[in-house]
Amino acid sequence: METDGANVMVGNYRRVRALGDLRVLPDEVICDIISFLSPPDVARLACVSSVMYIFCNEEPLWMSLCLKTANGVLEYKQSWKKTVLQKDNVKLGNETPLRKPLHFDGNLFSYCVPGLMKHLFYAGFYSLFLYKRWYRCYTSLNEFSVDNGNVERKTNLTMEDFHEYDGKKPVLLVGLADSWPARKKWTLEQLSLDYGDTAFRISQRSPHKIKMKFKDYVSYMKLQHDEDPLYIFDEKFGEVAPGLLKDYAVPYLFQEDLFDVLNPDQRPPYRWLIIGPERSGASWHVDPVLTSAWNTLLCGRKRWALYPPGKVPLGVTVHVNEEDGDVNIETPSSLQWWIEFYPLLPDEDKPIECTQLPGETIYVPSGWWHCVLNLEPTVAVTQNFVNSTNFQHVCLDLAPGYRHKGVCRAGFLALADAKLEDMEVGDAPRKEKRIRSDYVSHESSRTHPADYYDVWNHELAYDINFLSKFLDEDRDHYNSIWSASNCIGQREMREWLWRLWIGKPGMRDLIWKGACLAVNAGKWLECIFEVCRYHNLPSPVDDEKLPVGTGSNPVYLIAENVIKIYVEGGLETSLHSLGTELEFYNLLRQANSPMKDYVPDVLASGFIFLDSGCYNIVPWDGKEVPDVIADSNLMSETCRGYGNSFGLWSKTVFDYKKAGNPAYELSKSSGNQKIWPYIMTKRCKGKIFAELRDSLSWENALDVASFLGEQLHNLHKLPFPQLDNKLAYIRNEFGMASSRSPMEIDIVKSDEAAVWEIFLHGLAVKKKDVVDRLRKWGDPIPGNLIEKAVDYLPGDMEKLFSVLEGATCSWIHSDIMDDNIYLEPPSGIHFPDHVNASENGSMKNEAQLWRPSHILDFSDLSIGDPILDLIPIHLDIFKGDHHLLKQLLSRYKLPFLKKHSQNNLTDKIVKFQRASYRAMCYCILHEENVLGAIFSIWDDLRKADSWEEIEEKVWGILNECVDLS
Repeated sequence: METDGANVMVGNYRRVRALGDLRVLPDEVICDIISFLSPPDVARLACVSSVMYIFCNEEPLWMSLCLKTANGVLEYKQSWKKTVLQKDNVKLGNETPLRKPLHFDGNLFSYCVPGLMKHLFYAGFYSLFLYKRWYRCYTSLNEFSVDNGNVERKTNLTMEDFHEYDGKKPVLLVGLADSWPARKKWTLEQLSLDYGDTAFRISQRSPHKIKMKFKDYVSYMKLQHDEDPLYIFDEKFGEVAPGLLKDYAVPYLFQEDLFDVLNPDQRPPYRWLIIGPERSGASWHVDPVLTSAWNTLLCGRKRWALYPPGKVPLGVTVHVNEEDGDVNIETPSSLQWWIEFYPLLPDEDKPIECTQLPGETIYVPSGWWHCVLNLEPTVAVTQNFVNSTNFQHVCLDLAPGYRHKGVCRAGFLALADAKLEDMEVGDAPRKEKRIRSDYVSHESSRTHPADYYDVWNHELAYDINFLSKFLDEDRDHYNSIWSASNCIGQREMREWLWRLWIGKPGMRDLIWKGACLAVNAGKWLECIFEVCRYHNLPSPVDDEKLPVGTGSNPVYLIAENVIKIYVEGGLETSLHSLGTELEFYNLLRQANSPMKDYVPDVLASGFIFLDSGCYNIVPWDGKEVPDVIADSNLMSETCRGYGNSFGLWSKTVFDYKKAGNPAYELSKSSGNQKIWPYIMTKRCKGKIFAELRDSLSWENALDVASFLGEQLHNLHKLPFPQLDNKLAYIRNEFGMASSRSPMEIDIVKSDEAAVWEIFLHGLAVKKKDVVDRLRKWGDPIPGNLIEKAVDYLPGDMEKLFSVLEGATCSWIHSDIMDDNIYLEPPSGIHFPDHVNASENGSMKNEAQLWRPSHILDFSDLSIGDPILDLIPIHLDIFKGDHHLLKQLLSRYKLPFLKKHSQNNLTDKIVKFQRASYRAMCYCILHEENVLGAIFSIWDDLRKADSWEEIEEKVWGILNECVDLS
């Protein structure tokens, strides 16, 4: 060992000389830093010293560099370094032939033995980190199967027998795939023949979606020596290769899947084709939204390790965000875990294990941690599902809040140092709890490792009644932050529960329990019962007990009435939404606008409030301020005494304050969550456009476009409430100058100049954080365009109308989408509410006769540029179809823009005359992610180099209709 010690000293001396000041950093940190450099910079750094040359020529580094920028279809070129250089069109010179591949004997624990350290010299310096990674790249797993696994194997299991395992423990099922064509056809050789040119999605190690042609991927499998190889993990394989769906069938034990009531574009990903080489696999995780899964192996061998719910594996860290419950996991690769952590476990703490053989199916219950390692090249298919057993757990996981999600995944470790009374509302940053399983935490109040050991080994009661105790008491599914980790959206969640409620009446007891967990259905039903009692309406029948639709507020259909409870955004937001909506309906009647015949009749409105455990009703017409609101101290004294205290102009000020400080509303209305405005309208006959879209003919679509053009004409001609003495108050709240220059006043009508002033000031506020907002939204917005957004937008928002004449602001609906357009059926035709016309052939034919009749939901009303209303219509209803937009414009008959007569305008000024430019600016500044919709509709625009290119593609048609009248 004396020689070994001398060599280590020499190796360390070389490291010190080669790295200079960087010598204080561990090798793993140096590797991480280098991974942030560009390939040219890595090449330059490699020339600094012999040690840097080693760091900069590692294959894992070049793999990381490649995957960070890779997008679309990837082709592997013998090594990751060659792949990056060829992708960047760098010519390669003569290189030495690849050396003979290294081989280890399969003893994965040998490199942890101290005696082996004497062999640990990498080009003259000592690095255990590099050696371990190098070992993982070349080790063989031929002898790594486990023969004494403790997962039961069962053959010919009946449904009755399966209840012993369903939701309780994993089981290996033999023979379920014996009759599948896939048992013979799903080999690498046959799949290469049948689908060689088909591109499949690769496991996500990149911010972009990567695909590889199957023949190229098979070539990669044979050539690669990656420590954590890429593997095919494709949830869209049924779309790109439909023939694969015919090669297997869902086993009879797993036929029940409650997500199948959703349309394909609504339901979360649920089936995957999984193909991977030796050493690849899935690291430790719990399946999304606590679904259960079955996984059938067609060829190769997989080693599985599993822990019951709440048992976080050693070496894994769970991050739970304390605002929205978003759960992220830090975990070593599956190979690294088996090499470095598994040997440290005492026998009593080892996971449940098995080696899965070809033709076997493993069942993984809801909430179970599992890790998979491919011992050789494998092909498998898996599906996640929701059945009666795990339904409530799925609903619980989709509920707002964070504590229950942490407990479901990390058990009592999630509560180890939780201080729930310390939760804050306001400007505090997103709080995140780290839940470690290695019994070490600098953030914890626990001081002894044994404390963590005891908590980890405490049996978690994975019972829905127990887990639901950790839900936030005041949770509000409509108003709470939605977890980014949820694989289904809020709107899809509500649609799912409604479809289950109507389509599976025999399961209503179970569905009701899930709805109470997920959307607090019990509370809202109590409110509806009180509204019905107060207004002498019949109590809701069974079919009417769940909210309908996919909107942002609970909406109930009770007999011939629609009752909407305003929830979204909190109490003050809801007050302004109802107040402005009532003010708008009143102006429609006063102006005798033709639009009044195309909005639902208002029957009643008021407040539901909870007092001493009882719900009460106070009517409200939108004008006087009832005591229940005055006592809540929500209204500024400055607002009192003029017209509607919660009408348009008050809402404008409130929206401005929220835009500048998102915590403004929460800080004011926290503690006032026991009051909810409501409105009752007459129920329209027919169905929403979203349900009929697929069954409408082209002529029907043109009718809808014409209808919208006419109603926008009526909406945008409607006078808005006069400012009167409110202008000084608004300017003061906005911090604006008291007057405009005469030249600017001449551009627009003097009585509308102040309205433009308010509107543009609001845009300027949104522009301040536009880059941060776009970065937060991320994919599919191209990253290269996010940084160009500020340069594309005008430096001064006033330039948007400085070259225009006759520019006017108007009422803006802001939310004309496919669920806010109603169509009436042909006379004498009636479809039950739960039947989608597109699902029945005869109804589909009848649906072609339906005509647009009403526009719904005016709670998002505002004042602004009329072009704003085109954004949701063009992107959501028309799906970007320019013919439909042109049809709308032809019936609109109002000029969106008229150019101000000026000569010798520069190119920079001319762009402000383009209606398309204004529309594109509004899309970038929009508070909703409308850019995500644009890049989803026009997939080719993801490769665009400029916003001008996107502007022309999406909104260019507007320039043809600028002076249309």
